[in-house]
This record gives sequence, structure tokens and C-alpha cells, in this order.
Amino acid sequence: MKRLTNYFLQGLLFLVPLVITVYVFYFLFKKVDGLLKIPIPGLGIIPGVGFVTTILLIILIGFLVSNFLTKRIMLVLDNLFNRLPLVKLLYGSIKDLLNAFVGNKKSFSQPVLVKLTSNGDAHVLGFITCESLDNLGLDEMVSVYVPQSYNFAGQLLLFPRHQVTPLSINSAEVMTFIVSGGVAGN
Repeated sequence: MKRLTNYFLQGLLFLVPLVITVYVFYFLFKKVDGLLKIPIPGLGIIPGVGFVTTILLIILIGFLVSNFLTKRIMLVLDNLFNRLPLVKLLYGSIKDLLNAFVGNKKSFSQPVLVKLTSNGDAHVLGFITCESLDNLGLDEMVSVYVPQSYNFAGQLLLFPRHQVTPLSINSAEVMTFIVSGGVAGN
């Protein structure tokens, strides 16, 4: 009976993440595809056309944003969104978050190990986001973003420079390790 229970638990450990991942992607696929019910003449509505159209539209917008002729128009639109009071907060936050991961100014490129107290043994993994806090009057401090496990949130913490040790590890591996609660990579 103990062996059957062990097999059952092993099956759950394998199936649950797989099924949830497939379900989430299926749900997103159906949602995006359902928003754009694009009929094809003579064939009607074919599943997947809306999804493919969305991907192609995003690629087209990416091309236009990086194109010399339309870049100016996109900058004007960007400046407009950055000037509107309530829109600026939401738009700027989302833009900064995306740029931190995939933009030209990746913010989470320097993983670090931080000693939480100068005389303690507890450490935390994070990413340096700002090397100099002179503008805040904090000359000997650096800012470290510490992501939370199993969450899309984190904390911005300030530490004395001597408590921060840069790591020579790929930042994506460190982020995966943190977000998985230390389970990934073992």
C-alpha cells in the first residue's frame, strides 16, 4: 500500500504542474483567439487564426517602433502617456518592469548575495538595480531588488556596499532559483 501511495504522489508531482501549465496556455490561447474571431473567406472561423494574427500584429508593432520613420510617432505617443497624471503611473510602471526583463536596459543583470546583517549568517539573493545612491545622500549604499518566491512581486532593499557580493552566475538562473523557492536547479 505504501508503494501505491508513493506512485500516486509521484504521479501528482508530475501531472499537476504539467496540466496547470497546459491549461493556462490553452486558456490564454482561447481567450486571445476568441477576441479576434477572424473569418477566412470560404472557410469560416478557424481556431488559431486570431492567435497567429495577434503574434503577427505584435511583431509588426515592434518593427514600426524600431523603424526610423515611425519611431518619432511612437516617441510622441510615449511622451503623451508619460505626461498624463494617472496614466503615467500605470504606463510607466509596466514599461519599466518589461524593460527590466527584456528591454535594452535590463535591470536584473547583476545577481548578488547579500548578507542581511553585518554580523549574521543569513543571506538573501537579489539583483543590484542601482550602484550609486548619492542623489539620496546614501553614499555607501546600493539598492538590491529581492524577488519573492512563487510570486511576481519583490522588495527593493538598501544595503551597505560591503554586505553585497556580486555573483558570477547567469541572472536568469538566479531568478529561476529565487522564484521557484530554491527548488529549480537542484
